[in-house]
Amino acid sequence: MTQVSIYHNPRCSKSRQTLALLEENHCQITIIEYLKTPPSAQTLTQILDLLALTPRELMRKKEAEYKALNLQDETLSSADLIQAMVSNPKLIERPIVVTDTQAVIGRPPENVLALLDQDKS
Repeated sequence: MTQVSIYHNPRCSKSRQTLALLEENHCQITIIEYLKTPPSAQTLTQILDLLALTPRELMRKKEAEYKALNLQDETLSSADLIQAMVSNPKLIERPIVVTDTQAVIGRPPENVLALLDQDKS
């Protein structure tokens, strides 16, 4: 049985669809409602490494907070952007599914199937 963690927002349809796919595939799931329990900067850095993304690539740029915090400023460091996501978890793209060695963004939800296939091999 594949063990996964999902950074989940129950109000998001893609997040709900991704969770349903994980359940259909009989995964052992740890659900992290990241808006209630945001990841630490260290955890977010580990997730970014697993995703092979930069902090800006993981950000929801259409959120009001992105503009209000001037996060489009190219001079901001990765640490600045990570701290912005920790302080404003609404900025984090969702859902994120993580295993011990890999992570994917569940947009579209079917992205998690590749993760589960790789985990079986």
